[in-house]
This record gives sequence, structure tokens and C-alpha cells, in this order.
Amino acid sequence: MQPIGKYRWTICALLFFATTVNYLDRQVLSLLKPTLEDEFGWTNTDYANIASVFQFTYAISMLFAGRFIDWLGTKWGFGWAIIIWSIGAILHAAAIPIGDSLGALLSWAGIGVFSISVMGFMFSRAVLGLGESGNFPAAIKATAEYFPKKERALATGIFNSGANVGAILAPLTVPWMAANWGWEAAFIVVGVFGFIWLLVWLVYYEQPQLQKRLSKSELEYILSDKAKEDVVEANKEKVRWIQLLAYKQTWAFAVGKFFTDGVWWFFLFWLPAYLKDQYGMTGTEIMLPLAVLYSMTMIGSIGGGWFPMYFMKKGYEPYDGRMRAMFLIAIIPLVVLAAQPLGGISFWLPVLLIGLGASAHQAWSANLFTTVSDMFPKKAVASVVGIGGMAGGIGGVLVTKSGGALFDHYKALGHIETGYTIMFVFCGVAYLLAWMIMKALVPKYKIITDL
Repeated sequence: MQPIGKYRWTICALLFFATTVNYLDRQVLSLLKPTLEDEFGWTNTDYANIASVFQFTYAISMLFAGRFIDWLGTKWGFGWAIIIWSIGAILHAAAIPIGDSLGALLSWAGIGVFSISVMGFMFSRAVLGLGESGNFPAAIKATAEYFPKKERALATGIFNSGANVGAILAPLTVPWMAANWGWEAAFIVVGVFGFIWLLVWLVYYEQPQLQKRLSKSELEYILSDKAKEDVVEANKEKVRWIQLLAYKQTWAFAVGKFFTDGVWWFFLFWLPAYLKDQYGMTGTEIMLPLAVLYSMTMIGSIGGGWFPMYFMKKGYEPYDGRMRAMFLIAIIPLVVLAAQPLGGISFWLPVLLIGLGASAHQAWSANLFTTVSDMFPKKAVASVVGIGGMAGGIGGVLVTKSGGALFDHYKALGHIETGYTIMFVFCGVAYLLAWMIMKALVPKYKIITDL
């Protein structure tokens, strides 16, 4: 037998690094929140408004990003996404001049809602969210193009772990850059990485059928187990959104994203604030705890991609095996309920418990994304991921806005820890709730064949 070849894993590596840059860019603001709120006098509600603009723009753009990538193709669809989000990341450094211009425009129109700094950062976050919405639809589509179904969960878990690496690198680098070069430099340096990735992507990525670096045997392997049928389907008429909304499978994915994406957003955007509010930790003090926490999520991301293969080897269909794995994964975040009761002993206890919950999220996410390519033809994958991403973004907006309001309310009462307790309760139970609704919508594996 001829060796299959390994070029598809080069593509997986590119997707991994893109996701790493994606999460580096979006996390800079949360790590600089203590510095920026002191400099500009922000409240938790101000910060929640800035963060939620990113999430809202990301949510709406996810719907169109999937269609855009289906139309333009993976190579340039992904390319334009990273160009836009890298520009958005760099724009944060110019948030004050941007805010001045927006403030003058709104003042001329007789509108004055937010401060100059808040408006500048809101605009920058909107551009960032617009571009970053293309990452996961494009990455999932590239995975469906380059991997047979039995390897897609593992490949998804590997590239999705880039989110964890980005989350690890950010606290190890951003506070140091801000302390030594200023907060503006932190946004600029991180934003430049996207353009470096773009050059490599344009050189090494091409559709499998046109990829000269791909061996014949590996191409045949990629197109195995019904993947050939997907290629034929991909050349047919594109699917309309209204058609996708008619399927319970679409709603199951959207529900899974709506209830659980907000948990990850909360961990990503509010943990630096939590360490400051609960333990008085700021600047470089938060580097090690957050690096340890997000290092734990690497295990969940890659292990989560491997876990359902255990059930598939026992004869389960891909979706049924994945759902069994996801149920067990959904139980793990319940440990987050103990974060506040045990937090008085040491800050390391909530850090480790939240790390377990965040690790479970990454395992859940790797499988949730893959349910789409399990059940839908390739031509619809990016669009369904976009619909689910919009639902997840809206859920994230609700979680962020609720957190900001709760923290300001209980901070005024002198009991901000109560606000975090309420949020951690939701983070703990969200996955089981999502799983039960998904299972009710799609009890058994059923692939879509009539699109």
C-alpha cells in the first residue's frame, strides 16, 4: 500500500495558527481593562458595552460570513477575513482620535450617548468582530475540504486549540508589552501577526483537487467515505438560508451555540476583571494564573476531538457517538459552581475549577462544530456554521451585558462577589441545558440529503 501522505495536516496547522491570532487579537482588550478603566474612568457597564459591540457585530456578521465564504471560496474568503480583523485590531491603538471624530459627528447630529474613549473602542471592536466572524466558518469549511469525516473532529479539535494557545500567549505577552511599550503598542504588535499569517496562507492553501503539493493517494483518502458525494454537491446550486432554517439539525446547532458560547466569552472577557475585583490582581500579576488556566483548555480541545471516536469504533453513527461524548463533557462545567465557595482559600482554586470548565467548553465546541459536517452536505456547512455563530454571538451579548449590569449593581452594594456567583451558576449548567434541547430536536443521526 502507498503511504497516504500528510499534507492535510499542514492545512490543519495553518488553521491552528489563524485561530491563535484570532484569539490573541480579541483578548488584548480584556487584559488591558484594569489599565484602561483607570485611565478613562470606565464602569463595568462601559466595558460591557464595548465588549458586546464586538459580540453583536460578530454575531450578525457570522450569518453573512458563512455565505460570503461559500460564495468566494475558502482561500480568499479566509484571506479577506484576516485582513479586516487585523486592521480592526490595530485601530484600537487609535481609539481616542476615532472617538473624537465620532463624537464630533454625533454632536453635530445632536446625539451624545457615550464618552469619547468608549465610542472609539466600540468602533474598533466592531471592525474586529466583522473580520473575526470569518475564522470559524472558513476553518470548518477548509476542514471539510481536506479531511474525511472520521478525522474531522480531531482536526477541528487541533485547530480549535489555537484559541487556547492564543488565550495562553495573550496574558504572557500583552501585560508586559503594555507595561514597557504602552497599551497602544500591544494592539499594534498583535494586529501585525495577522498579516504575516496571510502571506503564508496565500502560498500554501488551494482546493484539494488543485493542490499540487497533495499526493494522489492522499487526495483519494480525503475524498473517501461519502466525501466524493460532498464534492459533487458543492458544485450544485447554493442553499438559501430559509431552506436551512427548515431543518431541526440547524436549530440544534444554533441552540448549542446560543447557550454555551456566552460562557466562553465570559471566561475570555471577564476573568482579568474577576482577578482584580476578588483578589486585587492587576498587570503582570495575572499572567501566570491565566496562562495556567488556558493551558488546561488545550487538553479539552484536543481530547474532545478524540473522545467521540471511542463511541464510533463501537459502531455508533458519527452524530450519535458525538452526542454521547458531549453529554459526558456537559457534566464537567458543574465544577465551576464551587469556584466562589472555595475562592476564600486561595485564588488558585477558582482558577483551576474555571480552567476545568473552560477545558470542557473547548471539548464541547470541537464536537459541536463537527455535528454540522456530520449532517449537512459541504455546500451548506459554512452557512449553517454562520447561522449557529450568529446565535452564539447573541447569547454572548446577553451574557456580557448581564455581567456588566450585575457587577455594577452588586459593586454599589459592596458585594460584587454575588454578581460573580450568579454568573458562575449559569456557566456551570449551560451545557447540560443545551444538550437536552439539542437531543430533543435531533434524537437520532439523520444526514440531510434533500438540499
